[in-house]
Amino acid sequence: MNNSRFVAITILQEVLYKGAYSNIALNNQLNKSNLNKKDKSLVTEIVYGTLKYKYAIDCILDGFLKSNLKDMDKFIVNVLRISIYQIKYLDKIPDFAVVNEAVELSKKKSSKLSKVVNGVLRNYLRNKQGKYHKSNNYIDKLCFDYSFPKWMVKLFISQYGDENINRILNGLNATPKITVRVNRLFSDEHIICNELVENGYSVQSGIVCKDSIVINRGSSINENPLFKCGRISVQDESAMLAVTSMDLANNMVVFDMCSAPGGKASYAAEIMGNTGQIFAFDIYKNKIKLIEANIERLGIKNIKATLQNAEIYNDKLKEKADRVLIDVPCSGLGIIRKKPEIKWNKNMKQLKEIINIQRNIIKNASKYVKVTGKLIYSTCTINREENEKNINWFINNNPEFELEKIDYGPIDNIIYHKEGYITILPNENMDGFFIAKMIKRR
Repeated sequence: MNNSRFVAITILQEVLYKGAYSNIALNNQLNKSNLNKKDKSLVTEIVYGTLKYKYAIDCILDGFLKSNLKDMDKFIVNVLRISIYQIKYLDKIPDFAVVNEAVELSKKKSSKLSKVVNGVLRNYLRNKQGKYHKSNNYIDKLCFDYSFPKWMVKLFISQYGDENINRILNGLNATPKITVRVNRLFSDEHIICNELVENGYSVQSGIVCKDSIVINRGSSINENPLFKCGRISVQDESAMLAVTSMDLANNMVVFDMCSAPGGKASYAAEIMGNTGQIFAFDIYKNKIKLIEANIERLGIKNIKATLQNAEIYNDKLKEKADRVLIDVPCSGLGIIRKKPEIKWNKNMKQLKEIINIQRNIIKNASKYVKVTGKLIYSTCTINREENEKNINWFINNNPEFELEKIDYGPIDNIIYHKEGYITILPNENMDGFFIAKMIKRR
């Protein structure tokens, strides 16, 4: 496939209608294509941009279409979506070129539908400044301006208040910077920074973690020799904080209960200097292989990747660990800036259903902690039902555990709760996250 817009539409079809993850679908299609570097960059921008702004784009299309979007040919709908995205949100492509390309793509389906596409886009060009949100209602306007579903906006307002809603929606729409973690077994932040700069990257030190480097500009990290030889890993600072919050020391026994692809377990191994023993558990065989490949690349010797369902209690693990990390399956509402399809593939029913899974995992994992050991609970969501409410439920039912304070100093996007746990609000540098640390007293 050599047409960048056609590739973008193919990816959108997979994500929106087949449940594919945007990053995986994007990588698969780009690897299969014959596109050059510039066109691959355009495909990436169109895919993520269209997913990010789908709500607003669909509101605009509703204003010009006689049919309901759900009843239309899916390929044509996505031709229209990527075209509105390019016209409204991208400056570098002339409007006439967007329309011409859309018409040509539509002809692959039918000449009749291509006329519909032509008419809709030309009508929009004549009315670009029109009002397309459904009412002057405050929530409807937020939904349109930031392109979020109404249920999600209402949820964030109910949990964080009107005073924080713009900040949260802005953060979830921010273009994410890539953060890499320095493998302290073989190097340090200063040396890696210098090598990245020598290789043409623009970098800066991380916001919170001393092992992190933020990439402002540069080519693909996965193709970088520093990555291939295991001196760096791609990892968000929020995820790194879940590990630094564990208060690790050499020669500990550590359980990472929901480990794949092994980023947190490998960081723990680096902090512990390849001493002690870390068990990286996961439920799927293919994910165990991912963990093993990761630790081999990083030169890590103290991790054992093991099949284990965190929802099923294993009596053999009882009180065996100094530290237990549970980065539980969650709604992912804190990582929308990286996976914008979460806006469209989640609903309140799913959010409620996952809480029982999370509580089952924390209940089982807590039994694996030694007396005086610590249990760390983390999520990549900012939904308080999955975070504070789960921890408060657990503490109320397990008096042998006490919350310990987590403190990284005055960081603008970290909320320090009086109970001791933290919420990390999303921004361009960090994912939305929640971390709680509990010590077992008896």
